Amino acid sequence: MPEHGLEFTGERIVPGQVDADLFHEHMARYAFACRLARQKRVLDAACGAGYGSAALAAQASFVAGLDISFEAVEAAQKTYARANLAFLAGRAEQMPFRDGCFDLIVAFEVIEHLEDWRALLAEARRLLAAGGQFIVSTPNRLYYAETREKAGPNPYHVKEFDFGEFRAALEEFFPHTAIYLQNHSGAITFSPAGMAAAAAAELAPGWAPPEAQASHFFLAVCAAAPQTGSPLYVYLPSSANALKEREDHIRKLEGELRQKDAWLEELKQAHARLHEEHEKTLAEMRLQTEWAQRLEGELGEARQRIVELQGELEEQQRAVQEAVEGYEAQIRRLQQTLEELAAEHKAKIEELAHCVKLLDEAEARVVERTEWAQALDARVRELEAALGMVQASRWVRLGRKLGVGPRIG
Repeated sequence: MPEHGLEFTGERIVPGQVDADLFHEHMARYAFACRLARQKRVLDAACGAGYGSAALAAQASFVAGLDISFEAVEAAQKTYARANLAFLAGRAEQMPFRDGCFDLIVAFEVIEHLEDWRALLAEARRLLAAGGQFIVSTPNRLYYAETREKAGPNPYHVKEFDFGEFRAALEEFFPHTAIYLQNHSGAITFSPAGMAAAAAAELAPGWAPPEAQASHFFLAVCAAAPQTGSPLYVYLPSSANALKEREDHIRKLEGELRQKDAWLEELKQAHARLHEEHEKTLAEMRLQTEWAQRLEGELGEARQRIVELQGELEEQQRAVQEAVEGYEAQIRRLQQTLEELAAEHKAKIEELAHCVKLLDEAEARVVERTEWAQALDARVRELEAALGMVQASRWVRLGRKLGVGPRIG
């Protein structure tokens, strides 16, 4: 975990986690403000990690650091413990303080983050005591757009200002505003060897102030009442020899370039291998394409043959259908014939049954006649026997002779 308990995300500066130039760029504003903070009640709006509030507390009678991030406030409280320094969470557009309770308010690199940036200016005006000053800074929109041309707009910024827009916005709330142009400037120093000494700065002949439109940042000291003087302020970062550091940095960059050249050579070799594999793959793809084209031709012929076979199949299906219909017609005729034969057979059977019945009846009559004939025959035989007996009777013979009695035979 970092010393401050925070990680640099690009939204707020965390000491030890950013480039030295970027840190000094921010710290220079607090050094500028410290000259106006002596024995004053100071508010550091959007204090972030709290390093600037701690610097102000070394000069002020009391400093309040305010930030919207609870995590940042907690880290600042643990890192910068001062008797005259307090941190609390809150929004810069609506700060939890009574009117006129601060002599100096600083708001560095916050106004461009706010949707309602006018609320910040109104709150600063409300919280300033009589004769108080408000120091506010923001990046120059024109310069900032150039520096971020490749990276694109800062995702944390809502409203960025050019020089005219910034001045107009501040003067809407503070009639007395002095705007400073913050830039990195080269300097040549003469330091007594082995001892500390008072600093003296001198501007070279022909020195001219930078143009507002080309400046990196704008820093404004605002007040409701007239202010005295706007001197040039020079902040010299802790650097033993800027040229040597630059040369060391150049050597480091050259080493990185050599490393990048080595990586580039590796990438070239890898690219050559990939190109060779690519050509090989293309050759294989060409072969596969030719094979696919041949296959496509064969498939086309197969499809044509399938179409022809489908035509033949349909013709055969029609022929089969016609044959089936013919067979079905024959079957229907046969069925009709069978039904007619069945009806005729049934009639014959019924006729035969009637004949059988008649035969049975005739047979019964024959049997009856036979029995009657047999009975009659038996009767005849009895009568013949009786007649024979009669004829044999002497009386009969006598009567025949006498001409009396019945005539027999």
